[in-house]
Amino acid sequence: MEEAAFLRRYDPDGYDRPSVAVDCVAFALCEGKLAVLLARRDQPPFAGHWALPGGFVGIDEPLEAAAERVLRDKAGLVGVVPEQVHCFGAVDRDPRMRIIAIAYRVLLDPARTAALTLRARQCLATIDPAGGVAQDGQPLRLAFDHDHIVRLTLQRLRATIDDAAFALLPDRFTLRELQAVHEAVLGRTLNKPAFRRRMLERGILHGTGDYEAGRAFRPAELYIQRPKG
Repeated sequence: MEEAAFLRRYDPDGYDRPSVAVDCVAFALCEGKLAVLLARRDQPPFAGHWALPGGFVGIDEPLEAAAERVLRDKAGLVGVVPEQVHCFGAVDRDPRMRIIAIAYRVLLDPARTAALTLRARQCLATIDPAGGVAQDGQPLRLAFDHDHIVRLTLQRLRATIDDAAFALLPDRFTLRELQAVHEAVLGRTLNKPAFRRRMLERGILHGTGDYEAGRAFRPAELYIQRPKG
């Protein structure tokens, strides 16, 4: 059978079609701690629970465009580049129907974090070393399987933190700030001399010759990430 004839006769209703959603994990540093942007649901299921910003993918909408739309409309984040992390497809992950979720990650630098205006029913919740989420020191249980999504996204971030850390920093940073990002993401303290030696030996840092201002003690040199190539 020729393809055109096959497509004319094909019945898409002959198969079950699950819905597809995107859930966005926006990480930022708040007062030296890793945090994630959450929104409190106002409708069932899980009304009143905190959740990641998310939404259904339109039938003619690319996945990346859906993630950008959710970040813009539900988180007020414009111009960010979401990175696909993983697909979550447990049969019972949503009590309404079969919904497959594609998780996207966004890393917010200090300027974007400072400019972020939290809307009503939004918060930046801190993440503990085990990947648990808390608000004002109180543990939160997230809606759906969003606890799992946060933990797996954190795991993936930790695996690539040597490169990903720069997205959580200003364009020019000190080695102290670079180490603080690593420690916040990894959830543990790092040896200062060993960390600095390892970072400098990678050859990806370039000293600017400028120094931080407004410090009572000896100012530290500012670095930039060396351009690739």
